[in-house]
Amino acid sequence: MFTKLRLGAVLLFLGIIASTSALAMRVSPMVSELSTTGGGAVARIEVGNVGSVSMPFETKITRIDFDESGKLIETPADDDFITFPPQGLVPVSGRQVVRVQWIGRPDIPTSQAYYLWVRQLPVETNPQKIQGTDASVSIDILYTMKALIVVAPPGAKPDVEVVSLAPEMVLPPVPEIDPALKAAEPADAKPPEPQPGLKVVVANKGTRYALMSGAKWVVTATTADGKPFERTYGNEEVSQLVGVGYLAPAGGKRTFTIPTGVALDPAKPMTMRFIR
Repeated sequence: MFTKLRLGAVLLFLGIIASTSALAMRVSPMVSELSTTGGGAVARIEVGNVGSVSMPFETKITRIDFDESGKLIETPADDDFITFPPQGLVPVSGRQVVRVQWIGRPDIPTSQAYYLWVRQLPVETNPQKIQGTDASVSIDILYTMKALIVVAPPGAKPDVEVVSLAPEMVLPPVPEIDPALKAAEPADAKPPEPQPGLKVVVANKGTRYALMSGAKWVVTATTADGKPFERTYGNEEVSQLVGVGYLAPAGGKRTFTIPTGVALDPAKPMTMRFIR
């Protein structure tokens, strides 16, 4: 009896930052910004194979948008680009450069964001005998990595403002894991406890996207027991809390929650500002 198990894993750039040290596939850079015309309309994405066998792969492109709650919406967008080669075979320790060229409208009014999917394809593997049985098993672990590509018109700039800011009990961030890969949780596993925090709604009135993890967040308020409160969230902490924090242009809105560690007085003034 021969059994083949195939596991899939998706590494998302927009969400959590995942370590790729143990992966057979490397993709670099993970973020590219293109212009709509000229030499800047081309990205070169390198796919590397650090595994022990040749690695076939294929690519596709999707346009990405987020609703206000942060839910990712993807739609096929291969027609906006020429991708060459669209698939390939990378030898052991080898590299393949994938050229991605914008061929969409040269006069887009605002920046647009896309994912370049690089999906590892299955290869034949030698089944391993299970000791003491007549069975053998072969396991494929196939990775899909998504590189962010943003196309922006010349002169585009973000313009981010805080729409609302209010104290709220929030849940600590947890890594996003493909449900198919989750191990069974113990029956007595307890969900994380809510903690004091803030709910902030931000909007981008500009013509260029904003990455909220690229700024430090500074909060000033008053605690529930009347003490002054100020806290600065550095880039690394913001990344852990909100991921990249992609904020679309032209009125794009996102809602984020962040812990404060102490209850704040909703009746007192509070501010949030972003500094670089």
